Amino acid sequence: MSKEKEDHYGSVGLAEKEEVQLKHPIQYKVLFHNDDYTPKEFVVLLLEHVFQKSKEQSTQIMVNVHHHGVGLVGVFSSDIARTKQMQVQEISKKNEYPLKCTVEPEDVEQ
Repeated sequence: MSKEKEDHYGSVGLAEKEEVQLKHPIQYKVLFHNDDYTPKEFVVLLLEHVFQKSKEQSTQIMVNVHHHGVGLVGVFSSDIARTKQMQVQEISKKNEYPLKCTVEPEDVEQ
């Protein structure tokens, strides 16, 4: 190969490799907040239906929310967390319960 061809081919993507640091996408916590009106049984059913939790897991989360005022339901990507939040709000509103469901970024230690 001539020098010209080598230079031409050498300039096509044969640069030195750079190390790329990939960051994990931010995850979001879905939280339930306790209130004095939403029945515990309704909260358990929501956890089973929207979050596919078992009866035991749902009951444990509900009790935690009841005793601490707020409780972690799960950690998801942004789109999934917001979708689940909207589902909870829609179902709660249809059933005339004021259950509050919030989404916040997960604390990430660097």
